[in-house]
Amino acid sequence: MSVLDGIGVVGAGGEGRAVAAYLASRGLPVHLYTRDPAAVAEIALHREIVATGALAGRFALRSVTGDPAGLAGCAVVLVATVTTAYPEVAARLAPHLSPGQLVVLFSGKLCGSVEFAHALATAGAPAVDVVETDALFAARPAGGAGVAVLGMKGWNLISGSTPEAVARHAGTLREWFPMLELARNPVERGLHDFGAVAHVPIALANLGAIDRAENLLFYVEGVSPRTVALLERTEAEFAEVARAYDATLLPMTEVLDRYYGCAATSLLDAIRTVRPYRTITAPTSLDHRFLTEDIRSTLVPLQALARRAGIATPMVDAAITIMSVLGGEDFRRTGRTLRRLDWDGLTHDAILRRLAVPARLGHSAA
Repeated sequence: MSVLDGIGVVGAGGEGRAVAAYLASRGLPVHLYTRDPAAVAEIALHREIVATGALAGRFALRSVTGDPAGLAGCAVVLVATVTTAYPEVAARLAPHLSPGQLVVLFSGKLCGSVEFAHALATAGAPAVDVVETDALFAARPAGGAGVAVLGMKGWNLISGSTPEAVARHAGTLREWFPMLELARNPVERGLHDFGAVAHVPIALANLGAIDRAENLLFYVEGVSPRTVALLERTEAEFAEVARAYDATLLPMTEVLDRYYGCAATSLLDAIRTVRPYRTITAPTSLDHRFLTEDIRSTLVPLQALARRAGIATPMVDAAITIMSVLGGEDFRRTGRTLRRLDWDGLTHDAILRRLAVPARLGHSAA
């Protein structure tokens, strides 16, 4: 299959709309799929997305559909949903995929491509390549037909369920998204996620304001030197787990600078100078994707991988425990477990072998 067969975008939230508009702006044939067509009735009527901000214009779509069968002819299927929906999305897509198609995850969190590939196989899908990157746009829906793009990341990593999947498709994806670099493995890619490091500690430090549904600027008013101390301790645990899985993490200050350009000597200054973060408000409930998605899809698998490697993660452990108590949900059970990665019976060394890049393929360091 070739790109001329079309690109399907799954998800019509802020990220999905931004990705669809961006690809359409490059002259690519884009088909938008959502399980809730009524929510994008205006986009479907005109078959276009109106983008404002960092990406501005009116961008034509080939089709808008609520039927996943409409993606069967697409050479590439981009999934821009929340990660907690991956099992459901994989089950919906599985009957309509064909060998040779490529699935690309946006905001896969930790080992999202591994989970998604296993979910597809469990649902009976044929062998398809699954690769992942992070959310590349800070975007939110704007009315029935639009998207406000607050910013576009200038750097990110790409990985996949297998090294071979990445090798086959990295060239095309980097042509579409020039900011992408190759990660050593899905652990390195997944742990280079500032939101996963920051969201839960900042929320816990502002729990009273969130409970009272106060109007709080999450990254500007919700962060203080003491809050940053929690972030830095959490970051240290991320880095230690990364090293145990043959990965290296850049400091979060450098990640933010690569994302949006915010040269700063301290993490506090970096957070406060990221332009797209200045208007983001805090959740008004603990049942918010900032929290539930990062706990289920990053902190839970990180804790499991740490335990396989014999590494202590007291900050991550505490965050999962506190949020499980407050949310009334056992995130260690409902999150991205090793069983959902098909790694449940593997030792630390066996997981390392799964992650290893064959010498013939090589890799790029972050």
